[in-house]
Formats: sequence, C-alpha cells, structure tokens
Amino acid sequence: MSTEKQMLDVLFESRLSGLTRISQGKVRDMYAVNTNHLLIVTSDRLSAFDVVLPDPIPGKGAVLNELTDFWMDKTRAIVGNHMTDVKLESVITDPDERASIAARGTIVKRLTPLPIEAVVRGYLIGSGWKDYQATGTVCGIDLPADLQLAEKLPEPIFTPATKAELGEHDENISYTEVEALIGAELAAQVRSLSLEIYSLGAAHAAERGIIVADTKFEFGLDDDGTLHLIDEVLTPDSSRFWPADEYRVGSSPPSFDKQFVRDYLETLDWDKKAPGPHLPDEVVRKTAEKYRQAADLLKGPVSA
Repeated sequence: MSTEKQMLDVLFESRLSGLTRISQGKVRDMYAVNTNHLLIVTSDRLSAFDVVLPDPIPGKGAVLNELTDFWMDKTRAIVGNHMTDVKLESVITDPDERASIAARGTIVKRLTPLPIEAVVRGYLIGSGWKDYQATGTVCGIDLPADLQLAEKLPEPIFTPATKAELGEHDENISYTEVEALIGAELAAQVRSLSLEIYSLGAAHAAERGIIVADTKFEFGLDDDGTLHLIDEVLTPDSSRFWPADEYRVGSSPPSFDKQFVRDYLETLDWDKKAPGPHLPDEVVRKTAEKYRQAADLLKGPVSA
C-alpha cells in the first residue's frame, strides 16, 4: 500500500465478524485465531498520559506495523519473536474486512506476556528526569550528580515499569521488584536482552540522524518457557526519537514521536484523565507526518 493511501485511510477501531476480539489496548485490538495464534490489529488510536485520545492519527497504525516488522527481522539473531508466516488472507476471508486491516493486521504466536514494561533509557528525560530531580536515582539506580535535562547517561540503564490497565498510569519499579514478579533468572534475561536490543537500535538510528532517547519492550513466554520479543519494537509510540542535529543538553528536544502531542496537551487545562481532549487538525497532520518521517529515516540509507 502506498504512503498516500495509508495516510488517507483511518482506523480507530477494528470490527471483524469472523473472529472473537479478546482484548483492546490503547492502540491494538487482539483477536483469537486458534490456540496457537492471535491476530493483532494496530489501529490509528493515539494515547497520551495513558489516555486514548478521541482523534486518530491517519496512517499511524500502518507505520507502527511497518517499523515493528523491520525491527523484529533485525533483532531475530538476538532473541526470537512472536512473528509467524501465517498470511492474513488465510484468517480473514471477507475481502472488505481484510482490506480494512491490510496494512495493520499481523498473525502472531499466542504467548503469555510478562507483567512488566522493559524500559531502557539512554538519556535523562520524561519520568526518569522527574525521578532523578526528586531522588538522584531512576528506578533505584544511582546516577551522577548534576546531570541536566536530556543529558546522555554514562551508559544505558534498564528502568522497568508496571503494565497499567487501560486508563491507568504505568509506574516505574525497581529491578528488585521485577525479580519478585518474574523471578531472578528471567529478570536478568529480560534486562540483558533489552539493553542489547536498545544498543543495536540506537546505533542503527544514530547512523540515520536519530537519537533513541529511551524505549520500551515487551516480552512473552511460550509453553516451554522460552522468551520472545512481542508487541511493538522501536516505534514512535514506544520510543522517544530525537533529531540529532537539533539535540541540545538542557532542553527537551523536538521529536519524531507523540511527544509533539504531549507538548500540545500540556498547554491545555486538562487533568490528564479520560476523556481526552480533541486535537486540532494541524496537530493531527503534523503528528502523522512525524511518524512517517521516522519510519522513512530508520529504514533508509545511512546519512551522509
């Protein structure tokens, strides 16, 4: 599907007659295919401050799928993932329904998700910056004194968070709490893999003029207890992407991600609780452009 076509199509919520929808997240609708597979439909919904906003971002779901496919392939030597070779047409037989999710639907392995967000930070921003200002630490990790906003950390750090229910807020937790939730051995594996994937992605992005300030990963287990990378990987929804040529220590850089929307929302008198406010057409348009630009840069050639 062409970029122009993706931008014209908008999908706020999928409705498929032949399958049972088993869950709906902030962005993704999930359907049961059989005991071994799920269908994930990545919508154009956008959440900010853990609230799903009423206005979709045209083409966003297709961009997220496109980038996730790219990174899943690029990281498969590091860890297995939930991707399969099952074709959409073998599951969705109605041509109109299939067309409605063609760029957004993916058949994946049915796995048991871990109850944590595996967050990696390379720069001090967002909730990490707030924690650091209050305690001098992030998720219990001691950091050097006198770091500035958006400053690069001495090395990337693993700063996990809880998985909040829809409408609730994720909460940063310590590594000790992760060990209590999933066990010491699995926690160590998740931390190691998260840092390795971040390093690969950050190096790739840097060659294309993008700084990956932070990102979050999700993992799931199969019936044998083998860990898999799931959900989305290094997308503008799960990461902070900054243009390297506009980065300055001490200020929040412009971004290729939904920080653009967050910045707009911060100008409103809104309590960050549902329902979320409507977005102006200009904010919707520019956000769609930023998502598309991020995908084009990340998948494109190395910058000169």
